[in-house]
Amino acid sequence: MSPTNTFISSQESQTVLKSPHINVDSQATSLRQPSPMPGQQRPGGPRHKSSIRTEDSFTQPRDIEKHSKLPYFLRMHGSITPRMIIPLAFIGAWATLITCISKFVHPLVVSSLLLTVLGFVVGLGISFRTSSAYERYVDGRKYWAQLSQTSRDMARHIWIHVKERHDTDPQVGKADLLGKLSALNLILAFAVALKHRLRFEPYTQYEDLGPLVSHLSTFAGEAFDPETSKTLSKTSWKRGGEYLGLTFAESNPRKVIKRSKKNLGNLPLEILTYLSAYLDSVSETGQFPNGVQQAMVMANLASLNEVLAGTERVLNTPLPIAYSIAISQITWVYVLMLPFQLWDALGWITIPGTIVGAYIILGIAAIGREIENPFGRDENDLPLDKFCQGLQDEINVITARPPPRIEEFISTEDNTIMFDGTYVSLAAKSTEDIRAGLRARTNVRAGVARTGNTQGTGEKETV
Repeated sequence: MSPTNTFISSQESQTVLKSPHINVDSQATSLRQPSPMPGQQRPGGPRHKSSIRTEDSFTQPRDIEKHSKLPYFLRMHGSITPRMIIPLAFIGAWATLITCISKFVHPLVVSSLLLTVLGFVVGLGISFRTSSAYERYVDGRKYWAQLSQTSRDMARHIWIHVKERHDTDPQVGKADLLGKLSALNLILAFAVALKHRLRFEPYTQYEDLGPLVSHLSTFAGEAFDPETSKTLSKTSWKRGGEYLGLTFAESNPRKVIKRSKKNLGNLPLEILTYLSAYLDSVSETGQFPNGVQQAMVMANLASLNEVLAGTERVLNTPLPIAYSIAISQITWVYVLMLPFQLWDALGWITIPGTIVGAYIILGIAAIGREIENPFGRDENDLPLDKFCQGLQDEINVITARPPPRIEEFISTEDNTIMFDGTYVSLAAKSTEDIRAGLRARTNVRAGVARTGNTQGTGEKETV
């Protein structure tokens, strides 16, 4: 079943499907949205403040482009405080119970030596948990930075070095241009498909991915079934439970994959296969004759495959469950023992003291759990949507102009080469005069440096 009619939801996409031709002169395909002009908003981009859903304000990855003037201790977006409400309420009730029993019935006191011993063990466990989670977060960011760098490099090589045969036949040249744009679309499609794969979204009907891969024969496209792939809307109770960090309210992120009745394949890997086929084709037709450039582009393909394997490793290799269970149990035992050890010294202050201690210890452990998977949709996850949008804008910049020719930017009057000499004025001089000017330029630089040194010391240099 083809997903073509499933992902189209915006008026712009419907206009594209109805258009009988593609405007080649625009140097951009109709499948990739153009970058907005300064002051404009992207179609389907930022919404008016009145239309922003309340749950989006606190459940989406933090927008790094937004600036908040609130001090960090007052910020809620990205904070683990909402997830600490239920645990701290329980700890507060527990500390109140132990304090009341110790005050009115019988003192429940444990030596503070236990606090010291357990505190050392809990510190080691939380440190290990947090450092391992942050290492995974950093690895995820490094792999995505590698994807961005490789995609830019590959897009530049294809756009500049793959020849368009307009001199042979205008129709052939037009086909070459459209082929290059299709290849650049596949580079963007790889990033978007990888984003969805890392979020356990295995199909192709998503609005940002469908237009890029609907023309490809893929396992994900053939496996799409509206009945098994539909996502049920969350109730307000479920959203509230997820916001408060209640584990019984969290859904299995792999449930869409489990419901599939067909092989879903590996969409990013299949896209790399189509990219390889394109590069093989342009090499055979002589459009990509330079062997060094071919080797560099093939290295780019290998780098993208490395990114795919690395991000899958980060996603599918969490901290061993034995460590997670043991650290959680040790942490909770320590927190529950705090009232017994604080009562003798603090009295009624045991209640707020226990709550503060629990917030510190459980809060750091909660941060480790939150950043363990950096590819999700939580506030502290990587903004993969922004990264993909940035890559799309950069590809649009690359394709905005035809591949430049050297006479367009070198042999011009505006090309200032040295001092006040432009290319045109220097071209009228002899080679010896140009080389003499280059030697003089080094002496001027050295003279400026010596003058600066003598001014700093207040001495005068005799020449």
